[in-house]
Amino acid sequence: MSRKWRNVALLTLCEVLAMTLWFSGSAIIPGLRAEMALSDDQAAAMASAVSVGFVAGTLLSALLTLVDRVRPQYLFMISALTAAAANFATFAVDPAGPWMPVLRFVVGACMAGVYPVGMVMVSSWTEKDRGLLVGLLVAALTLGSASPHLIDVFGGLDWRFTIAASSACATGAGLLVLLFEPGRPFARAARFKPAQMLEAWTDPALRYANFGYFGHMIELYAVWAWIALFLASSLALSPGGNEAPQLAKVLAFTMIGSGAVGSIAGGLLADRVGRTRLTMACMSVSGLCCLLAGFVFGMPIWVLLLLCVIWGISIVADSAQFSASVIELSPPDYIGTMVTTQTCIGFLLTVGTIHAVPYLVGAFGWSGAFVPLAAGPFLGVLAMAKLRSLPQSAKLAHGRR
Repeated sequence: MSRKWRNVALLTLCEVLAMTLWFSGSAIIPGLRAEMALSDDQAAAMASAVSVGFVAGTLLSALLTLVDRVRPQYLFMISALTAAAANFATFAVDPAGPWMPVLRFVVGACMAGVYPVGMVMVSSWTEKDRGLLVGLLVAALTLGSASPHLIDVFGGLDWRFTIAASSACATGAGLLVLLFEPGRPFARAARFKPAQMLEAWTDPALRYANFGYFGHMIELYAVWAWIALFLASSLALSPGGNEAPQLAKVLAFTMIGSGAVGSIAGGLLADRVGRTRLTMACMSVSGLCCLLAGFVFGMPIWVLLLLCVIWGISIVADSAQFSASVIELSPPDYIGTMVTTQTCIGFLLTVGTIHAVPYLVGAFGWSGAFVPLAAGPFLGVLAMAKLRSLPQSAKLAHGRR
């Protein structure tokens, strides 16, 4: 294995291990509910606090340009170890109490020093394969996010095992990342200038690229946060419903983990078929899956598995392309501000949709809970179609818009 791919593989492994923390709080909800009273609002707060923390961490990192002030390997290490400690501190608090969302907030804030910093690190090795390497990092995020569901199965659905194992994984990531060697000196981070944020709305091309991303995010994290409970409720209606919790975890891992394949394929295809084409195709399929979820609720496991694989691949295959579009459409001095603005608003939107799902379940049942989320990707398709019609879209993917 060449020096390049040895380091890319190491970084990918570190991302997978560290990102197990993101949904470790969501994965343990069924186990917590088996032991204590945990309301839907408390469960939603555990999931959404990570997104809020990620926004806060992203803004702080951008304002202080931490990636320029601290060696990226050290910033990744500090972030991963701090997040692991916050996750492990769950044992010291009441999981149903007010401190649990605080700890999840800290985990989310630290993830801003893991995933975006990993992108900076892998960029030191990019040549003509940027799409592939970015796809690998998004795949690592996806696989890491899925892992707590599988860890929970191995631990016999004991939430303590999941918390301990995910904390250990992140600790390992924080130590292993020190072995990473950059391919070339790290480029200086693009500056975040709040005064430039208005450009994200006044420039039509940037506005449509952002709206496409926002539509994508309205669906993504709400589905990832609640898919395990949707699957468990569906499987409980089938013969052998006693095995529903374990099977639901395996299917949830399959659904989210399938996105790793989609992320790599999306990274490879986007530079060939065009960013708007790829994003519109992916959002059309994932939005359709949102609508179909209600129809397959309670159906045999093979039907659920088929939905999970198709949905899992399509829901995230386009994710990196929205950031890539903003980078290509922005003036060089504006890139840092535009990417930070897009990321922060997108993750803030996930807070609302994550909290909305329990109310949608109460109103429509699980068979109709995901249907309103389909509005996000379908509106995203319209936004990317508008972007495609603009002359500025010729800047995307070297003219392959």
